[in-house]
Amino acid sequence: MGRVSLRHINDKNEMAKRIVISDESVNCYGTWISTEGMDITQYEKNPVLLWMHWRGVIIGCIKDVKKEDGRVTGEPYFDEVREESKQAKAQWEKGTLRMASANVDVLEYSEAPELVKPGQYRATVTHSKLTEVSMVDIGGNDNALPLMLSAQGKELKLAAGEESENLPLLITNNNQTDETMDFKAIALKLGLPETATENEILSTIEVLMGYKTANEQLRKEKEQMQLAGITAAVESAITERRITAEKKDHFIALGKQVGLESLKLTFEAMRPAQKPTDIIRPGSAGGSTSEYKKLSDVPADKMMELRNNDKSTYMKLYKAEYGVDCPNY
Repeated sequence: MGRVSLRHINDKNEMAKRIVISDESVNCYGTWISTEGMDITQYEKNPVLLWMHWRGVIIGCIKDVKKEDGRVTGEPYFDEVREESKQAKAQWEKGTLRMASANVDVLEYSEAPELVKPGQYRATVTHSKLTEVSMVDIGGNDNALPLMLSAQGKELKLAAGEESENLPLLITNNNQTDETMDFKAIALKLGLPETATENEILSTIEVLMGYKTANEQLRKEKEQMQLAGITAAVESAITERRITAEKKDHFIALGKQVGLESLKLTFEAMRPAQKPTDIIRPGSAGGSTSEYKKLSDVPADKMMELRNNDKSTYMKLYKAEYGVDCPNY
């Protein structure tokens, strides 16, 4: 896991150099570890110094482990038994090996806001246990503690933004910031200043919704009125025998497509159907209007002339034919 650069307490040409094993800085995992809450008693009994966290590759130990001033420190000692130890000691003294890494087992954490530090995005480690310290070649973050975190003996693989039940991400104010930015965008879309309050935005939306409802109601009323006019025109065409009743639905649908005025023009271009008596009645072709008793007595070629030039007679014959007053036209 994350390793970061080792910090020396004494580095003025001294053979004995103390290292900071842990402090309360925000580390590369996005958390910080309470020094007071770190248990070092077990490590003090067996303060092994490993190479690269490899179990069994012991290169020495950490002497004089101390907890003071918010830090855990110690003095690395290389036993020079293994080649790795000899090499590590030589490079440590030359200053080319400069990094160490503490293995810390997380026991308890807290998401309390008062414990959160700048740059922190995971819960605070309030209780932990130091299990081992290793010399390493490359650390994970030069600005934070050299560190390897574990929980119940298993290393925590914590990628940035990755959730973990052993060390959860903190709930930040990002959502609130996003909401604030959304309010600004909504306000501008509504023609309001970006400083508009939530109540002002909601009030404007309510007014616009009222307009939308009113427009929808007007649209429905207009459609109903149009349908009523189309239906009346179709029924009139049926009465005048321009179309048959079986075609009613067809012409209503047509009226919805072309409009009422176009439908009326269509009906006017249709000649009313003639009854057989219109054809076989002797002398009817040249008869006067006073001879007609009902509308069906009028010859088909005289129907439009009577309708246009003698409205009162037409309406009288219409009522005689159908028993109801003729609709206005």
